[in-house]
Order: sequence, then structure tokens, then C-alpha cells
Amino acid sequence: MLAALLIDANNTVAMERLVAVMWDVGAPTTAVRQVQDAVSGLRRNLVACGAPSSLISTRRGGYEIHLDREQLDLLEFDHERHLAEQHTSPIDTAATLRRALACWRGNALADTPSQVLETDAARLNAQRAATHKECLAIELDLGRHREVIDELTVLFRDHPYDEQVAEHLMVALYRCRRQGEALQMYERLRRTLAEELGVDPTPPLRTLHQRILAADPALAAPVPVRGPSDTPQESPAPEAPGAAMAMPVRQLPFDVPDFVGRAEALAEISGLLDGSAPNRAPVAVVVGGPGVGKSCLVTHAARLASANFPDGQLYLNLAATSDEPRDPGLMLAEALRALSIVGSAIPNGLSERAALYRSLLVDRHMLVVLDDAGHADQVLPLLPGAEGCAVLITSRTLLTQLPGARHIDLDVLRPAEARELFTGIIGRRRVEREPGEADAILDCCGNLPLAIRIASGKLMGRPAWSLRVLRERIEDESRRLAELRLGDLSVRASVELSLRLLPADAVRALSLLGLLGPHTLPGWVVGPLLDRSDAEEVLDTLVDANLVRLTATDAIGEPRYRLHDLIRTCAVEIAATLPTADKQDAMVRVLSVWLDLIRRGTDRLPAGLLAAAPGSAPRRSLPDAVTDRLMADPFGWFDAERDNLLGAVKLAVDWGLDELAWELAAGPATYYDHRCLYQDWQHGHRLALDAAEAVGNARGASVLLRGLGQLHIYQDEFDRATHVLESSIELCRDSGDKRGEALSVAMLSTVSRVQGRDDEALERVEHALAIAVGEGDLHVEAQLSCSMAVMRLMQDQLEEAETWFTRALRLARELDDEHREAVVLRRFSRLHDRRGDPDEALRCLWQALATFEELSDERCTGYTLLEVGRVYAGQDDRNQAGPALERAAALFHRHGDRQDEATCWQLIGDLDAAAGLHDMARQHRRRALRLWETIGEMNETEAAARPSSP
Repeated sequence: MLAALLIDANNTVAMERLVAVMWDVGAPTTAVRQVQDAVSGLRRNLVACGAPSSLISTRRGGYEIHLDREQLDLLEFDHERHLAEQHTSPIDTAATLRRALACWRGNALADTPSQVLETDAARLNAQRAATHKECLAIELDLGRHREVIDELTVLFRDHPYDEQVAEHLMVALYRCRRQGEALQMYERLRRTLAEELGVDPTPPLRTLHQRILAADPALAAPVPVRGPSDTPQESPAPEAPGAAMAMPVRQLPFDVPDFVGRAEALAEISGLLDGSAPNRAPVAVVVGGPGVGKSCLVTHAARLASANFPDGQLYLNLAATSDEPRDPGLMLAEALRALSIVGSAIPNGLSERAALYRSLLVDRHMLVVLDDAGHADQVLPLLPGAEGCAVLITSRTLLTQLPGARHIDLDVLRPAEARELFTGIIGRRRVEREPGEADAILDCCGNLPLAIRIASGKLMGRPAWSLRVLRERIEDESRRLAELRLGDLSVRASVELSLRLLPADAVRALSLLGLLGPHTLPGWVVGPLLDRSDAEEVLDTLVDANLVRLTATDAIGEPRYRLHDLIRTCAVEIAATLPTADKQDAMVRVLSVWLDLIRRGTDRLPAGLLAAAPGSAPRRSLPDAVTDRLMADPFGWFDAERDNLLGAVKLAVDWGLDELAWELAAGPATYYDHRCLYQDWQHGHRLALDAAEAVGNARGASVLLRGLGQLHIYQDEFDRATHVLESSIELCRDSGDKRGEALSVAMLSTVSRVQGRDDEALERVEHALAIAVGEGDLHVEAQLSCSMAVMRLMQDQLEEAETWFTRALRLARELDDEHREAVVLRRFSRLHDRRGDPDEALRCLWQALATFEELSDERCTGYTLLEVGRVYAGQDDRNQAGPALERAAALFHRHGDRQDEATCWQLIGDLDAAAGLHDMARQHRRRALRLWETIGEMNETEAAARPSSP
């Protein structure tokens, strides 16, 4: 409301306009009344700030705000512009226009969210730009080209199609002896106009271009004319018409006006170039993959440091990634010509040219920028070596042969920096309208500066596009590279430039790595991909070329590697040209190594009954030394490879390798069980189960169904557990898998026991135990002996229970299975407690708890703490029972075990009631009741959905 009144200060603003400003569209029927209320509120707020009550007056059909010129920047701006039109002196005109521009701080009506006011904002911003342009043109004519060049640069950034601004900037650059930049700017503008608008520069701009090329004397700077307020400076001596450009050399490319981020890299480069570094002739190599912005960073850093190098800045493009990398001898000739050595004065030999080049730079302070270097031999002749000089190099490969060079590794932008770059190019308003789409576009671009600039350029050239349109076009990975192209800019082309420098085996390795998916990978995968034992050199080549990135070292000390998403997309495109059989063989080799490592890792974990007997999938071993190093900490290895464990399953499914898929999914089950990683467990099993069932792989399906059954039991999904376990038993019987049948029947006995069907539970335990004994499987026998003991204890047959517990404990110790021993001790504690020996019960529990905590088994730790709480609760020791039960409840809650969590809260509620804390008791018992109701509702829902379930 205030903005709408101020735009037309001292004039009546109609009610219809105020309604439109406040609602844009869809104004309510009460709009007029709401406007009146808003004006009243505005008046009160202004009066509270010291304004007179008459500041806003009611007029027929609207309202008017009364202000003096000094009270409103817009009125002051218009007044100064009017005064400027009256002046006849250019100096006075420029000074008055400067006062007008001083009224501005940012864009007009910033952060005023009204579409109606956007037109007014655009009009005011256009007036400001016109005023600024007029002021700079006058000052340029007054010989102030050095003072206005930065402002012209910013103005051209904001108005990239304004040829008049471009013309002024080219003249200013030329007069500052930056002829090369003036010409480069013209070429850049010409390409922009041709590619985005389909037009050529206007005749005046083309004429100026020719005049700069010809060094037209009429373009020479006039003697600066200064006003009384300007700081007196010595006027430069006039130059002779057509005088040749002399030192210093100013060859740095045009700076990127929307440069963002890179604070650490800029600070490191600045520290090298400010003269404080111990190395008096520093060399910095900015290394990074295609499109990360190496040249932009170096150009920006060089411009920031240019004052430290008064004798000039030399720029040479070595074009290492082009079809014809520049010869260092030719580069030296170019550098010598820039240093005023011409014709026969340039020696013929490389070493003589290098010696002369170094001699010329002695006692000079020059910055040398070598862009797109390929190898050290291309760079070494171009190093000055003189104190006071410095060298900035960009390269896609490490140049480790350069003595004393500082390598600065450049990666993609941080998310906040990427968003800042994107927003700066397309405008904050477009991003704020569709923030989610902006994030999705940046995600598709992988925060790669080149990709962001291409995507932003497309949006700038298509103002009618919403961000959603671009997001839909680039979210399909198969089309992404084709979409990320704008004129000469292309992500695919940038990556292909790097590929030209690689040997064939490195290109093949990159293409096959792309097929492994968007994961951070261990280095050993390259060996089986290429089917060779000496693949480390190939991987090093890819890392040195910045096509594969060394991201970190994992917890077990292994380096981790990753392909940027867009490079991976390029790699997949390259792999499409390879024979399908070759690609599948490579995938089988890698997956067979994963399978072998999973088996070796599982063998070193505490024993569990979820590990299935091997199937017929191929296995391939790494060298023993490598395997031993990886498996020194099996839990650490599994933790580091969590994403890859699921990625391997998906890869096997995608390639139709069902046998590998089910073994890769089932293999980590023991690890998932100990770590309570239920989501990973379920996802991998479901992926592989669909593949196994699709081709009738009964063995694989039975194992996966059994694994899902155990998972459903942990999550209190008992009806679902029954369904999959019965299916598993049927498949085991069909295939003669006795051990699998025994395990599935034992799991069903757990369901029966939890649901209160004790006779059925005992029958199933006896059946499973008979099968295990008949098969001679001592591990299963140890588990089921413990289950028999629990069943006998529930029937109050304490002597028989003790016999079974003792048998289970003996078997666990004979098998050296400390985890099974701890489980038996936990169960055995119930018998001791029932016999009135809580001290012996707690001794068993503390021993079991120590084992589970050492093994990081949170679920069994929770069960043990629950038993500790029960024992203390039986002694009415609330102080000891409460903390144990609360800790157990937290563990059960974390892993989705509602049944046992509810038991904990019920016991805590009972202890509260016994202590007379009835409010707390009701609170804890209600919590337990809600959990039991959830379990019941969940099972009812599952039962209702059973006929349509897969």
C-alpha cells in the first residue's frame, strides 16, 4: 500500500489501482473495505514513527500521500535529472547526474510482491539505467575512462544486449591500453547476438571494432577534465597519433561478471601472488575436471592480483584439449612479440627463445597466465623464473613435474554457490517463483558451473519458459547431455576434449565405470572391469585427468572414487558402442568379486543363521593381500560399502543375472541383522525376489522369502511374516532344502509363540529341531535347543528347560559362537529369576550385554536391557529398572519393534503405579496401549489385503 502511494506521491491514487496492487487478481468482495482498513493502519504506523496525521489524505475515489522533495528519493531523483537537463557544462551535468544516481540503493521496489507494481519498477529501473548510461558517456568524453570502466562493466553485465553500453566500454578499455580485451568483448557480444537473437551488431559498433583494430588515433583519450571536487592528478602526456602500444602488456581475458564462490581457492592464490610467499617466483596450477570453472577462477584471481604486477599480465592459451595443442616454441614467439620483440629478433630455437623470454622478464613484475596446459613439457619453457614474476596455470591433469608448483584442486560449486550463480543469471524472481524446480535443475547439473551456465543461458533466451519446462527436459538422463548445449557451449563436448588425451584402456575403463551407477566406488573395481591385475595405473590416469575424482578415504583406510553425474552420463554413452556381451562379462566379473567379498566379510562376523548356503553364481577373488586388508575390520568394510551392496543387487537385476542378484541380496543379511539396517535389508531382498520369481528361481526365492520373514518378525508384521515363511517352506520342500525348511519352520514357531499359540509353537520347534539334528547342523541345533528351553520354561517345566539351556550353551561354546552364547545366557536368565536367584540372572545378563555391546548389536542389546529391567522390577527396584527399560524402549523405537517397546513402557508404568506416581503410570501405560493397538491395526490391514498381495 505504501509503495503504491509513494510511486504517485502528491497525486491521487485511485481505489481501483490500490485494489489491484494488493490482490493482483481475484480481489474479494470486501476489497474496498480492506483497502480502507489498510490505509487506516498505515496512517497509525506512520504517526507512531513521527509523521503528521495529515500525511495521507482521502480524496474522491482514492488517497494521496503528501511529501516534500527531500522526503522521498524518487522525488529527489526526478529533481536532479531535471536540473541536469538545464546545465550546459558537461562537468556540471555529470556532477548533477551523479547526485541523482546517489538516490538509488538497489533495484526499485525490491521485495514488494505485487505484479501490478512490476511495471512501475521496470520503468524506474529503466530511468536509472538511462541516467547512469548518460552520466558515464559524459564522463568518458571528459577523459575519465579509468574511473568509469568498472561501472560500465557492471552496467553491461546487467544489460548484455545494450550496444551503446558495449560501445562505451570498448572505448574505455582501448583508452586504458587494453586493446585485446576491447576486441575480445566485441567478439563475445557478436556471438551472443548471433546465437541468442539471430542478429549482427549495429553499424556503429562494427565501425568502432574496425577503428580499434586499426588503432585509430581519433580514439585516443582526451586530456582528463576534472571538476572542483575531483582529486587533482597529474594529466598524462598526450600520445602521438598512431603510437604503438608499449609496456605494460595487459592480455588478461574478460572477467566473468557473475563470478561466485571459490573463496578458499582465491585466498590461496592471493597468498601466493601478494609477495608474502617464501617462493619469490610462485607457480600455481589450478587442476579440475571439464567444466568446473578453472579458467574463470584464474582470470578472476589474476585480475584481483593485477596491481601486484605493474609491468603487465601475459595470457597464453596452450589449447592442450584441442585437436592441435599449441607448441611451446610458437607460444614463446607469441610471448616475445607481446614483449615488443618482432621479426628476425625472435630466435629460431626453442631453448634460445626461452632464454630470451626469461631475460626480458628479469627485474620485471609480470603475471603469466597459461590456460589449458596439457603436460609439463608444454609449460616448462614458459616459466619466467625471475623474482617478482608469478605464473597461474589451468590444467585438466596434474602437472607434478613442475618444481615447486602449488596444485589447487577445483571441484564443482557448493550447493549454495551453485544456487547463487543460477539466481544471478536468471534473476531472483524466477527462482523464488519455483524454488523446488531450481533445486532440481541444479541437481541435474551436478553443481557443475559449465552445466549451470548452459541451463541458465537457455532460460535467459527463453523468458516465457517456466523452470519446470527445463527441469522436465534435463531430468531424463538419456537426454540430459543433448539438452545441456547452448551455442558453442556443451558439457558433452567439454568431456570429449579430455577423452582425446587418454589412452584407449583408460577410455574403456571410464565407460565401464559409468555402468556401475552413481556410487562412490573402491579402487579395486577397475581390475575386474578390465580383466587385468595391473589396473591401478589406468585408474591413476583417470584421476590425473580429473575424470574420476578421489573423494575421500573411508573408515578402513581405502580411497574412494566417484564420477561426476554428467561425466558418468558421458561414460554411459561411450559404453553404448561396446558389444553387449563384453559389457555383461565385465559386470559379471565385478559382481562376482562383490559376492566373494560379502561371503568373506560375513564369515568374519559373529555367526548368524541368516547366511544361506552358496548358490551357483560365479565368484572371483581379489589377491589375498588385498582381501586381508579389506577384511581386517569386517563391520567397517560393510559400513563403507552399504550403498554399493544395494547397487550391486540392482546392477545384477538390471543385467538379468538372477542368481547373482539373490546371492548378493542374501549375502549381507547377517550384517543387516547385527546393524538393524531394516530398510537396506528389505530393499535388496525385494529387488532380487522380483527377479528370482520372474524366472522361476526357486532356491533364490526361498532364501529371500525367509530373510523377509525374519525382517517382518522384527517389525511386528506377523501375518506378513507367516505368509512369506509358508511360501519359503513350500519352495524348500520342493527343492529338498532341509536346512532352509528347518530355519523357516523355526521362524514360524516364533510367530506362534508371540501370538500366544504355545502348543503350535512347541510343535514347530520340535519339527525344526528334528530336521536340524538329522542334517547334523549344529548351529541350527544350538538355536533350536534354546527355543525348546524357552518353550519348556513357559510351560513351567523348569528342569527340562535347564536341560535344554545347558545343551544350547554347550553347543554355542563348542562352535565358538560368542553371539549365540550371549543369546542363550540372556534366555537362561529367565530360569534363574523364576527360581528366585536374581543375582545369577543379572550375572548372565551383564555377561550377555557386554558381548552384544562389543559386537554393536543394538537389537539384542535392547532385548537384554529389557530382561535386566524385568529382574529389577521383580525386586521393586525402580531406580535400577527404569533406566534399563527406558534405554531398551529407545532402541526398540529406533528399529521399529513396537511389541517390545510397548512391553518396556508397560513395565515402567507398573513401576510408577507401585511407587504411587499414578499420573506417570497412566501416561506410560497409554503409550504402551497405543503401540499394541498399532500392531493390531497393522496386522488386520495386512490380513485384509492378503488376497491381492504379491
